[in-house]
Amino acid sequence: MAEEKNKTPKGAQPGVAPAPESAEDYARSLSEQQLVRREKLAKLQAEGRDPFAVVTFDQKQHSLEIKEAFEAFEGKDVSIAGRMMSFRDIGKACFADLQDRDGRIQIYANADHMDPEAYAHFKTWDLGDIIGVEGKVFKTKRGEISVEIHKVTLLTKALEPLPDKWHGLKDTEQRYRRRYLDLVVSPEVMETFKKRTLIISAIREFLDGRHFYEVETPVLSTIASGAAARPFVTKSNALNLQLYLRIATELYLKRCIVGGMERVYDMGKNFRNEGIDIRHNPEFTMIELYQAYTDYEGMMELCESLVSFVAAKATGSTKVNYQGTELEFAAPWRRLTMVDAVKTYGGPDFSLVKDDEEARKLALVHGLEEELKKKLKDCTKGDILNAAFEKFAEKNLIQPTFIMDYPTDISPLTKQKPGDPSMTERFECFVFGRELGNAYSELNDPIVQLERFQQQARERELGDDEAYMLDEDFISSLEVGMPPTGGMGIGIDRLVMFLTDSYSIRDVILFPTMKPEA
Repeated sequence: MAEEKNKTPKGAQPGVAPAPESAEDYARSLSEQQLVRREKLAKLQAEGRDPFAVVTFDQKQHSLEIKEAFEAFEGKDVSIAGRMMSFRDIGKACFADLQDRDGRIQIYANADHMDPEAYAHFKTWDLGDIIGVEGKVFKTKRGEISVEIHKVTLLTKALEPLPDKWHGLKDTEQRYRRRYLDLVVSPEVMETFKKRTLIISAIREFLDGRHFYEVETPVLSTIASGAAARPFVTKSNALNLQLYLRIATELYLKRCIVGGMERVYDMGKNFRNEGIDIRHNPEFTMIELYQAYTDYEGMMELCESLVSFVAAKATGSTKVNYQGTELEFAAPWRRLTMVDAVKTYGGPDFSLVKDDEEARKLALVHGLEEELKKKLKDCTKGDILNAAFEKFAEKNLIQPTFIMDYPTDISPLTKQKPGDPSMTERFECFVFGRELGNAYSELNDPIVQLERFQQQARERELGDDEAYMLDEDFISSLEVGMPPTGGMGIGIDRLVMFLTDSYSIRDVILFPTMKPEA
């Protein structure tokens, strides 16, 4: 058993073959190594040693705990399990690397210390096979912590060779499509998803400490609302009813506030029928949280405190290196109004713009048509201010920054600023030129909220399929009475990207949405 165990046919991607039309076609599509492994399996089964018949193994330790507490384990018996990732035969002895969830540890087999038949069988196994090892912990002359095998069990036969150890799984598309293989051969990928779990756990720890209730809101609903986004549409056969996959959890969480829960959050999947790029996946994870008796200022404090807490938990510091840039997540974060941000980074001063018509002329002068989401003649001053922000300011917001005070006409669920009905108490937080979160002082006036929904309905009639739908039951809930409330949504995948130095959102979603292979 040597390096040829990892070879695959020249020009072929390991294990990727055209869909066979029959068993014969499938057999013909297999590589030489795949056929050899199947022959080995057939022989094992014929001899009554079928590895797939093994139902359990008593895995008592993992590689990392043995390495970290070597003094306690030295000379002691352990029972470990994992995948065989390398093999070195030196005659009457051999070495291999066993990989479990925590990493790798060397195992050592000596023909004089094992049953001869078991030793002979062990030497015929392949890289990628999953094995169970019982043995004694020791340190080699070179100082490597190892386990001397006393008993070894083949638990699963790998019928496909692993990628070449020197090149790994380099094709980016295949990494995402075959994430299971990516996790096996790329330790850094495994670490990313371990850290993702730690990040999510830290978020819950922080919110638990502030007495929030975690609740679950519907994934299927008769109305898609709570965000400006295109929904996925499905149908209930039982009810003969069109349903939408949720685009946001906002309106249900506000119902919880109406009911008196005071502090609630939902962390889970949202679905938006939109484009795919390095920042967007149609299925993504988001947290929305709502707190009674506070406003968007309270949400700013909560946001910077939450993110800095999670960064420290996940990375050991509030300072994080992202794509070669050091980001500082410790509070306080920079604060700018949207109007000031545009002016600061070379755009027009919208505080001097009187009305929609003047704003439209500015849009032409500054070439904002590409950033606008609808025809210029239908755009308001608020639409154009937002477009100017996206063009001039957004890319410059590298360190964590709150952009405050958004136009009312693009913030239909938000309270207006006292004394300035054209603006709302809303902020978005930006990091490295990317939106990380969105928050408001929540609109709790049912009469004004109905008017905003009706305006959104008119926008939909004009062709804006991202405009909000009218949710009459939500209006009814506001009529029962919702206290002054602050609310916020944070994109979990984007936060994980920053805290794991991941370039693409696909690098932090285990199984990203992919177009089927031709």
